[in-house]
Amino acid sequence: MYIASLKNKENIAEYLLYMWQIEDIIRANDLDIDKIETNVINKFQLTDPQKKEMTEWYESLIDMMRRENVEKCGHLQLNKNVIIQLTDLHLALLKDPRFSQYTAEFYKALPYIVELRAKSGENPTGEIETCFNALYGMLMLRLQNKDVTPETQNAVAQISKFLASLSKNYHLDREDKLFPHDETR
Repeated sequence: MYIASLKNKENIAEYLLYMWQIEDIIRANDLDIDKIETNVINKFQLTDPQKKEMTEWYESLIDMMRRENVEKCGHLQLNKNVIIQLTDLHLALLKDPRFSQYTAEFYKALPYIVELRAKSGENPTGEIETCFNALYGMLMLRLQNKDVTPETQNAVAQISKFLASLSKNYHLDREDKLFPHDETR
């Protein structure tokens, strides 16, 4: 909860990957708050009020996961909304000639995105979600100490660079510094 809040303010890409990991942690603990307290919350050095607050946060996420039917797989709507916001910003940046550097980063990553979408065989997702799926997949491989090919490392590095640019622009946009006084957006 504290980490999520900090990441949301500082780096939206890290925030989203963290929240996907939280969803998986909740699933790994069978959506059981007692297991989450034992396996997660109690690992932190928290005061009683902080522990209560974190427990309530996990309980609210569990409740949302149940109501949204994402107990086994999928993402919470609040996380899907981040993808939607990032996609909207991405499209606005691509249309605006002032962001040629951003557009160049996107086109460097695009061949990898297209290849990942073709290999995944999953329902077609947008470019931004595909990028996050790639980064999350890499995170899971690293956590499992699995080997990653140099080609995959190169693809993920390019995608990471692109998402870092998108994330930076997202935070500038939230501060109204990206499109100041732009009535068309």
